[in-house]
Amino acid sequence: MAGREVAILGVPLDLGAGGRRGVDMGPSAIRYAGLGQRLAALGLRVRDKGNVEAALRETLDPGDPRARYLGEIRATCERVATRVAEETRAGGIPLVLGGDHSLALGTLGGMASVHGQGAVLWLDAHADLNTPETTPSGNVHGMPLAAALGLAGPGFESEAWTLPAVERDRVCLIGARNLDPGERSLVRELSLAVFTMSEIDRRGMEAVVRDALERVAGAAFVHVSLDLDAVDPDVAPGVGTPVRGGLSYREAHLAMELVAETGLLDSLELVEVNPILDQRNATARLAVELAASALGATIL
Repeated sequence: MAGREVAILGVPLDLGAGGRRGVDMGPSAIRYAGLGQRLAALGLRVRDKGNVEAALRETLDPGDPRARYLGEIRATCERVATRVAEETRAGGIPLVLGGDHSLALGTLGGMASVHGQGAVLWLDAHADLNTPETTPSGNVHGMPLAAALGLAGPGFESEAWTLPAVERDRVCLIGARNLDPGERSLVRELSLAVFTMSEIDRRGMEAVVRDALERVAGAAFVHVSLDLDAVDPDVAPGVGTPVRGGLSYREAHLAMELVAETGLLDSLELVEVNPILDQRNATARLAVELAASALGATIL
């Protein structure tokens, strides 16, 4: 990775996250935790491209309760897709900072617009496979993976991307431990690769991540989408939807280190950091260190 350019894009989006506010400040918190300096120390050429515009919730009507704020979320994702595509064509590695996880449709859509359908490692306590028909909450941050698979309905379609953006056989969920009934049904229907925390407990993190990396190898692109709630809330308290029993500090780093070893990474996003709920910016600092591991940091 040394010498590669990393293009940082912030997305201060909180429209998909339901009633808990603060995730829109995630990009600032991660930058404040020293992201640019940490990556530059690895020999990477870091270019911070600023933030993608996102609308303020207070100025909007939420619209359909089954997919609140979907129109504005889609518009933000279109802007993300355009910026991600530009940086990818220029030879950089897009590093997208959230913001809530609904922005992933923009990242994946942008990558697919350049490369065609790709692969994703989705590290998350949740599957994010709901649709407007199955969602128990109406929160769009629970739908982006279904949307990227082309399964969430016409409200997620756009001229900025072609769906599906990822191949279903090259989707790997890691660390899942809280799935809704509709998501479980979809996982079974599509035979998606889901490595739950129970499987990680039994097999170990290295075996699980190596299996996942074998599945995505050879794809048109490989994206890593890291929701910080994949990590146990004792380690990453600053997230909006914490779920006990998550990845340990070392398990999360090992996953990123294994990604870096393969050289497969084409784009990365860090989402759902909520400074209001954090403790002395600990979760943002963790996000910085995990990004560094994914981009080549080693102990020796």
